[in-house]
Formats: sequence, structure tokens, C-alpha cells
Amino acid sequence: MTEAAQQPVFSIEKLYVKDFSLEVPNSPQCFLEREAPEIEVQLSTTGTGVGEGIFDVVLTVTVSAKVGEKTLFLVEAAQAGLFQIRNVPEHELEPIVAVACPNILFPFAREVVAAAVGRAGFPPVLLAPVNFENVYRQRLEQQAQSGGGSESPIQLQ
Repeated sequence: MTEAAQQPVFSIEKLYVKDFSLEVPNSPQCFLEREAPEIEVQLSTTGTGVGEGIFDVVLTVTVSAKVGEKTLFLVEAAQAGLFQIRNVPEHELEPIVAVACPNILFPFAREVVAAAVGRAGFPPVLLAPVNFENVYRQRLEQQAQSGGGSESPIQLQ
């Protein structure tokens, strides 16, 4: 094998929306609400090998807005990407899939969510940046403390 063939490779092969849903269950009455809604954001990631050196990474963002018990809207976007990751040491693979790939996917997921909420008739929700490296470290610490069985918002399969 040549030296060039052994160089680490990380590239984006495809970015796509894998799944998307938007619900406005209490329309049109919800548009008469004057109280500011409570916004909840949940994130999760998964990474799956789909071929030699090819990984499908999915960042799912779920945003809900409620006033009291009434849901104004619920949007869920699964932004995905096919990434080529080759010639990387095994111990570096998980951090790439759990940190680098979601960092690439997040701006696209943020755009999908903001556009959908705006088109649903609400002020756009602008998601704050996420430090996926810190989230990954926290998950590793939780797993170490609990003996490896901890569930977390960021998961790597």
C-alpha cells in the first residue's frame, strides 16, 4: 500500500434530512395565546457503519413549545450525513462520529427547525450552539461512574 493510501480520510459524502415532522395540535386557537411559550430542546445522535469506511450519522433535534399544558408546536428533524472515515485508529473513530460529524450536521438541523417553525406561523426558534465535545465527555464520565450502562442524550451505535 502506498503512503497516500494510508493517510487518514474524513469527508462528507452526502447530507440529507432523514426524517421530519411538524405538529401544531391546538391550531388555530394556539395563535391567540399571548403568553410566551416554554421551549424545550432535545438532541440525540446515532452513528452506524453502512459500508467499509462509510458511516451514517444522524442528529435528531426535537423542539416543543408549550403554554401551560397546551402544546403550541412540536417539531422533530433528523438531519443525517454519510461520512467517509478511513485509516483512523479505532480509538479515534467514536469521537469523530460523536463530535465532528454532529458539529457538521447541527447548522443544517438548526436551519430545518427554524424554517419549519416559521412556516408554521410562529417566530422562528434559533437553536443555541452546542458543544458536542463537552456532551461527549459528559457521556463518557457518566458511563464510567455507572459502570457503562448510562443512557444519555448523545448515543453512538
